[in-house]
Amino acid sequence: MSDLQYRRIMLKLSGEALMGDQGFGISPEMLSYVAGEVKNVIELGVELAIVVGGGNIFRGVKASSFGMERTSADHMGMLATVINSLALQDALEKMGIQTRVQTAISMHEVAEPYILRRALRHLEKGRVVIFAAGTGNPYFTTDTAAVLRAQEVHADVLLKATKVDGLYDADPEKVEGANFIKSIKYMSVLERQLKVMDMTAISLAMDNHLPLVVFNLKGEGNISKVARGEFVGTRISH
Repeated sequence: MSDLQYRRIMLKLSGEALMGDQGFGISPEMLSYVAGEVKNVIELGVELAIVVGGGNIFRGVKASSFGMERTSADHMGMLATVINSLALQDALEKMGIQTRVQTAISMHEVAEPYILRRALRHLEKGRVVIFAAGTGNPYFTTDTAAVLRAQEVHADVLLKATKVDGLYDADPEKVEGANFIKSIKYMSVLERQLKVMDMTAISLAMDNHLPLVVFNLKGEGNISKVARGEFVGTRISH
């Protein structure tokens, strides 16, 4: 515990992260890998909360662009995050990690409703808490939900898991020679419109001085390294 820089961490996982190399759905191998990474950081004594996206199953913004009413599309996206959260809970509990899923939309037969004090108690007892269904409101992304929940549970840092090593000045998968950014201020991210998180999430983090770390999920041990204060990925702060 003594060598930890961050004792309570919020981890934001995209739905796409759970796809692995598939084009759709949940990869059992990737699910097992993520669970293993979470187990390693829990064993350090870190209190961990997770927000999972749903883009591997359904993306509300994309559906609304095809003519579906945005509120309906976003609600479907929220339900997709619940599916991912339950899958991750199952993978974690198979590794012996006590896990609770809390949803912003009431579905008592499936998961607990989101209750802040109950979430804090779970974290204090060493349980992983997975927050599903975003904020429960349409027009808000799971990135914004992650920042909001991080603030509510008093997380020391928010980790954004991606497919690349961190933040670049252009998409490294499309632009050859894109420059890696080791650290950057929130305002610079907003001014340059870097596509790491949506602007609402970045603004909320900036207003509440919540440090963000963007890192490669496939880098084994990266979550544990950040918890110990090692410089991994890109840090966004004041």
